Amino acid sequence: MQKFTTLTGVAAPLPMINIDTDMIIPKQYLKTIKRTGLGAGLFSELRYNADGSENPDFVLNQPAYKNAEILVAGDNFGCGSSREHAPWALLDKGIRCVISTSFADIFYNNCFKNGILPIVVTPEDHAKLMDDAERGANARLTIDLAAQTISGPDGGTVTFEIDPFRKRCLLEGLDDIGLTMEKVDRIAGFEQKLAADRPWA
Repeated sequence: MQKFTTLTGVAAPLPMINIDTDMIIPKQYLKTIKRTGLGAGLFSELRYNADGSENPDFVLNQPAYKNAEILVAGDNFGCGSSREHAPWALLDKGIRCVISTSFADIFYNNCFKNGILPIVVTPEDHAKLMDDAERGANARLTIDLAAQTISGPDGGTVTFEIDPFRKRCLLEGLDDIGLTMEKVDRIAGFEQKLAADRPWA
């Protein structure tokens, strides 16, 4: 998993509330278990018109936000079904961080397992960050995970809380497999001992 240390990038404003996982990646894209290629389907019902052309009104289709790496979203982001394809699609589109006042629990957990940083901020701080995001590509945000800060284009700083274990996993790029591989010597030792103690097994 790619490490997350600091990120400076364009933040796209998406103030809609209760964006569920079906809106993030509709069900017709769930036929694959590959983590790549899903970016094309991200928010597809909002991004594309019925004829398949891009909807120019949707934020990620606007020139200032086409390469956004941060999403400032409305309340209760990621609610609905527990599809892991939702963070896969965000990551494949280049979104590494989502900022909101609240997240659905399963989506929130899945983000950390896939290298995306979900940040919970107060409504007051959220309003400031949304204002920054609405200013376009020149108003970049900087996320410093180690310091747990978000810096705005005018020098203002917002702090955020994060579970220390999840923070370490992102900083070191450790997903579930990576965490297991940290214990590979202990696993090998256990298997050797088991083979010696129970040679018949």
